[in-house]
Amino acid sequence: MTQAVVGATGTRGVPGRARAGGAGSRRRRQGWVAWGFALPFVAVFAVFMVVPIVGSFAMSFTDFRARDIRSPFSVNFIGLEQYAAVLGDPVFLTSLGVTATFVVVGIPVTMAIALALALALNASRGRIVSVLRVGFYAPVVTSIVAVAVVWRYILQPEGLLNSALAVIGIQGPDWLNDTSTALPSLIAMAVWRNVGTLMVIFLAGLQAIPTDVKEAALMDGASAWRRLTSVTLPLLRPTLLLGAVLISVGFLQFFEEAFVMTQGGPLNSTLSVAYYTFKQFGFGQYGTASAASYLLFLAIALLSLLQFRLLRSKD
Repeated sequence: MTQAVVGATGTRGVPGRARAGGAGSRRRRQGWVAWGFALPFVAVFAVFMVVPIVGSFAMSFTDFRARDIRSPFSVNFIGLEQYAAVLGDPVFLTSLGVTATFVVVGIPVTMAIALALALALNASRGRIVSVLRVGFYAPVVTSIVAVAVVWRYILQPEGLLNSALAVIGIQGPDWLNDTSTALPSLIAMAVWRNVGTLMVIFLAGLQAIPTDVKEAALMDGASAWRRLTSVTLPLLRPTLLLGAVLISVGFLQFFEEAFVMTQGGPLNSTLSVAYYTFKQFGFGQYGTASAASYLLFLAIALLSLLQFRLLRSKD
């Protein structure tokens, strides 16, 4: 009896191990096939993303300049001296202040307007809502260069805005050539262009809030403001975080607006960190430009971390 049981168990165990081995071999084959399909993307990503990132990071610790392209082995490793030189450059500090102003003013204004529009559209009904969604989102899918050219025309001394102000007896300034109005003009354009993105994101978040929570607050007699501050905004925190992080990256890297409309002027009043980096590359100061770009990356990472701590869900 014992031998029969052992024999039976043994005959059943061999096919089980064979099946397990066959399944493992099949998974390995599927894995190799998957890597085969992914290999072209991985190769392109490595060549055009990973290698330049690693190369530029290494370059930020050297004195690499345009004259060293033909003799790269003459480049000297200088450690953190390049970063110290960038942080000690008054022009870079000016660009840092301009970027900080652009971010500190532009992001809250954009988020506030986008949230107000999302709340209004979420409470509205009818076909007009779809039309308004398309209208507010249209600037997002429009070329930034085309938008900047149109806004530059609007903000000219004899442009559309000053012509409208002249009708009511107000003489408008030279918006883009005045140090007190150039940066606010770029902020206004950036807010107008980015409101649509956040509006769509916030609208999706509002529509995901359970209706029974809203109805419970309404039955408890909560006012509209109370429902907004105690129900809607707390449940919308993950969506607010997503929108804040997305728009912060764009605002910290603002470049096209200044490049097309003001070229960083007047008197560097619209010179952003990204534009400063671009100019350093143009001057052939590759090590300096690399160091400035990684300082900008550090600023983006720190701001994103701060936003995660402030807006993350408390659950």
